[in-house]
Amino acid sequence: MSITTQSGEQGALRSRQAGVLLHPTSLPGAWDCGDLGSEAFNFVNFLAAAGQKVWQILPLGPTHNDLSPYQSLSAYAGNPELISIEKLVEWGWLAAEQIKKPGKQKKPPLIAKAFAAIMHAEHGEVRNEFEVFVANNSEWLEDYALYRLLKNNHQGKGWFDWPTPLRDRSESALKEVRHNNAEALAEIRFEQFLFQRQWFELKHYANERGISIFGDVPIFVAYDSADVWAHRDGFALDADGRPTVVAGVPPDYFSETGQRWGNPHYDWAQMEQDGFSWWLERMRYQLKLFDLIRIDHFRGFEAYWEVPADEETAINGRWVKAPGDQLFDRLHEEFDPLPVIAEDLGIITEEVEALRLKYGLPGMKILQFAFDSGADNPYLPHNLQRNSVVYTGTHDNNTTLGWFDELSPELQAHIGYYLADQSESMPWLLIRAALASVSRLAIVPMQDLMALDASQRMNTPGTTEGNWGWRFQWSELKEGTAERLNELVIRYGR
Repeated sequence: MSITTQSGEQGALRSRQAGVLLHPTSLPGAWDCGDLGSEAFNFVNFLAAAGQKVWQILPLGPTHNDLSPYQSLSAYAGNPELISIEKLVEWGWLAAEQIKKPGKQKKPPLIAKAFAAIMHAEHGEVRNEFEVFVANNSEWLEDYALYRLLKNNHQGKGWFDWPTPLRDRSESALKEVRHNNAEALAEIRFEQFLFQRQWFELKHYANERGISIFGDVPIFVAYDSADVWAHRDGFALDADGRPTVVAGVPPDYFSETGQRWGNPHYDWAQMEQDGFSWWLERMRYQLKLFDLIRIDHFRGFEAYWEVPADEETAINGRWVKAPGDQLFDRLHEEFDPLPVIAEDLGIITEEVEALRLKYGLPGMKILQFAFDSGADNPYLPHNLQRNSVVYTGTHDNNTTLGWFDELSPELQAHIGYYLADQSESMPWLLIRAALASVSRLAIVPMQDLMALDASQRMNTPGTTEGNWGWRFQWSELKEGTAERLNELVIRYGR
């Protein structure tokens, strides 16, 4: 096993590159959210024209009603809303006339029609491909299909509120469900087959054009998820499947009361006992989907914030040590090099920093955090390190223009003086600073390339309403943006 040294000369970031942060749901299109159809390929073309080498996205899993990709129904499954209906027509699995009102229709009935179509003799090759997919993904797919079916059959209730035999996975009860719902379960598997087929077609297209896909893996999984239901022994739950403590973070920059996420904590002792097999399988699958992975809330591998389940906020929690060294030793044994970026924002102790540096994992630097203190602020461009990813802002931040507009005139003047370039205005002044920095990878949210204001941000941490729905239109992108970005990439050697 070779672990990257603290110098960062090896590892996930081996050359200077630039990229754009945009979740596929934010792509244009006629449906309720962006998907993996033609607009995704158009976006890859835009990235290539702009000299970008990385497309960063958020987690791809199916979401609950709040649409948060960080509280997915599965750590493996893809969001069915990302399936492109137009691709199904292109492949000949749907007739164009079956799509009467794009965006007005719901996707599941159309996906069901495609499923029925490939069951016919003329689609034998596709049917074989589907069967191979089912066999190769059975370890997670069968539990996910059962979970989705049962959730639908119980009016969307979480698994912990199902009848006891189903909640506790009685083998006889599940056998009866499989027997009585064979076709419905097959349709759910087919849905995932479509997602994976479309995803890898898009990824191949991007990779062919020199663009890596930068994925996102939340450290925790949602309580109401197929993963917790199927692997209860790996989580800190009581005999009835209820958590006594939940995940979150203490008060910080984003929230005065902290953030009570509500995810169950891992039973780390149990996971360590079996060699962290759950984590190894999870990472093995994610490394098929992505070229580079950001692990959200990396500090939770050193110590995590444990909140009593009956608390309404995250204030009254405590830090509990986690076996990060042991886990990352195992990950490096299996995957070397390990193409992982550590999301190391928030309350970062010397111990967390030591864990990240031991394994040579690049950290994240946010330029919007750089200017509210003195010259030793670690986010200031002159304090950045090569083995890092620099952002103007992330999906959890305001847009750069929105952020700047809310600052005092004095702080705005200070930033302008520091960046020493009066020929440009925000957000391009900060974009240039990111691209010029020593950080090996510079990422800019699409909103910043479009100079959008605060009303166009993706997420406001600590809130549950009005998030994750942002979308753009190509008509909103100023002409010449790709050329302008490409010029900066060339100038700063990215």
